[in-house]
Amino acid sequence: MTDSTPRYAVEMNGIFKSFAKVKALEDVDLKVRPGTIHALLGENGAGKSTLMKILYGLYNADKGEILINGKSVQIRNPRAAIDLGIGMVHQHFMLVDNFTIAENIVLGHEVTRGFGVLNQDLANKNIAELGHKYGLDVDPKALIQDVSVATQQRVEILKALYRGIDILILDEPTAVLTPQEITSLIDTMHRLVEDGKTIIIITHKLKEIKAVAEYCTVIRRGKLIDTVLVDEVSQSDLANMMVGREVKLTTDKGERSIGDLVLSVSNLHVRDRRGVLKVHDLSLHLREGEILAIAGVDGNGQTELIDAITGLAQAESGQILMRGTDITNKQPRDVHEAGIRTIHEDRQKRGLVLDFTVAEDLVLETYDQAPYSRRGVLKWPVIHEHAADQIKRFDIRPKESARQKVRDLSGGNQQKVIVAREIHQNPSLLIACQPTRGLDVGAIEFVRKALVEQSTEGKAILLVSLELDEVFDLADRINVIYNGKIVADLNPAETNEQQVGLLMAGGEL
Repeated sequence: MTDSTPRYAVEMNGIFKSFAKVKALEDVDLKVRPGTIHALLGENGAGKSTLMKILYGLYNADKGEILINGKSVQIRNPRAAIDLGIGMVHQHFMLVDNFTIAENIVLGHEVTRGFGVLNQDLANKNIAELGHKYGLDVDPKALIQDVSVATQQRVEILKALYRGIDILILDEPTAVLTPQEITSLIDTMHRLVEDGKTIIIITHKLKEIKAVAEYCTVIRRGKLIDTVLVDEVSQSDLANMMVGREVKLTTDKGERSIGDLVLSVSNLHVRDRRGVLKVHDLSLHLREGEILAIAGVDGNGQTELIDAITGLAQAESGQILMRGTDITNKQPRDVHEAGIRTIHEDRQKRGLVLDFTVAEDLVLETYDQAPYSRRGVLKWPVIHEHAADQIKRFDIRPKESARQKVRDLSGGNQQKVIVAREIHQNPSLLIACQPTRGLDVGAIEFVRKALVEQSTEGKAILLVSLELDEVFDLADRINVIYNGKIVADLNPAETNEQQVGLLMAGGEL
């Protein structure tokens, strides 16, 4: 750092932000050194994203000062932020599905050849060169709707870099990535820093903070707790600072008994919406009190498998038995009545009605049954009493009450609404797809404990997770899926993450 280099790329001093009666941020300071990776850590709803949305101009602070490279600035909107060299990649991507990668990246900053005509060839060339420079190689001509989640994230980062940003905010960047994709992203972040960029990463993953960040600022319930050098603290230290209590990073499964066969899938074949065979001759079985984990790289048939079991997709051939009853190609309501409940991988698209209140979403599947309705008339006092009970039991934290819209909850609290709703219905089989995606360690601890409690009560748990530490923490058996087929049935005590990772990639032990 030269004498002319400012000490901090970003300074946020005394930031306050309220939403109605709720204080989201109270006197929060953040100081980020240039050319570093700075982690922002906190529970779901702690205020991390709010703080970064203020820096990016999506929100305006009620009080406080922002300095960029030592100069006091006013950031009233994202355009002002971009002009100051600040870019943000949101947790839920903001891309146009039926546009190409290049069209998404240059949108609003188009390269034209005259008369307003887009110079597509030059745009493609510039994007290919930019991607290669930072290890973010993409096909500029590919449609967003046809590429993986990891590629979409690359597009979001390239979109920011294309606009010439120097400060990059990444909101939960690894929440939807596989272990291999996370390694690639970490490499990209290091390349960006070597090129002089400054990165602020919002994350709940303590292992990744230790792997990538130099500094970490911890926020709890809208208040600054501390900023620490990452090398000087342990994962447990960070977890305890974030939650305010000692957090168990592993789950105690205790003694459980394995009972009768619940789910049997035999020689299943399923095609995706484009007609591509995604599940190929797949077989598995699951018993009472057992947690079976499906481990695999995203896109190897997990989604189509779960869709076929839950009646959201038709199987081309094969058989699905639930306690001996054939439910192959049955309607979702029939599957529901067979005793299957699902925590879907995309909580916003399939798990919730975002414009419903917390109370309404908690009875989304049972509103037409007693005690919530009588002769087609909803009994609102009973529904709100039920919501209050579930909010307390599952530590759901709406800003005010159960009348708050679910879209206004943090991601972790949205997930707890789904977990509460599905568990309350007392399923025989609970399918949990990425159940802790995007959650903080406190919420992860809670959700994992809830799944184990269900298995202790004799429920069968089918866990689909990209997180190998979660797979090994919870599973009694691990089925590795590759190219739509189960390629290994493993005992977690007799294998390790490296061996499972090898199988996930199509290798052999």
